Amino acid sequence: MSRSTKIEGISNGQRGFAWFIKRLIDIAISLVLLVLACPLMILIALAIKLSSSGPILYRWPVVGKCGKPLKAYKFRTMVDGADEMKEELLDQNEASGPIFKMREDPRVTPVGRVLRKFSLDELPQLWSVLKGDISLVGPRPVLKYEWEEFNGWQRQKLDVKPGGICLWHLRGQPRDIDEWVKLDLEYIENWSLWLDLKILAGAVWYVLAGKNY
Repeated sequence: MSRSTKIEGISNGQRGFAWFIKRLIDIAISLVLLVLACPLMILIALAIKLSSSGPILYRWPVVGKCGKPLKAYKFRTMVDGADEMKEELLDQNEASGPIFKMREDPRVTPVGRVLRKFSLDELPQLWSVLKGDISLVGPRPVLKYEWEEFNGWQRQKLDVKPGGICLWHLRGQPRDIDEWVKLDLEYIENWSLWLDLKILAGAVWYVLAGKNY
């Protein structure tokens, strides 16, 4: 069976019982975490507002399943107007393909570095999980301009609903776009509720240990 056939089959399988349980897990965990994290999110919002000018939340212009635009938000971790400054940093890009990754990005604020290290900037995405736009676990959403530059096989990574945490986070965050896509396709092809639970367990250590960068 070809890779694309497997992905298509699992994508259609979202109507099945296992995907229904996955959605219930998303709702339960995101709702609990939103309630528990509410005081922390208020403190983060205050820290962002008091330490740099600009909005508290950053509108994350990403696309989800099959390239559908998503209304997603993160806590702002960069200086206001950072998107307009990226052109000046393209020669320092540490990733391949259309994605941009830079460990020592000068646009990131001091508060933003802490938020990113412990993935706290992504807490607002729990609301997107609760709404059903994304899942807790799944292929990472991509920026709109990245999606436009993806080729056919790379776009297969979003044949299913994207997620906040994926194998990319737990496998060393490779900077090569093809390696990233292969990890997402590996997840899709081998998806099960048990795999989601294992990734969620790994995500707890990933966050507490400050593995993000």
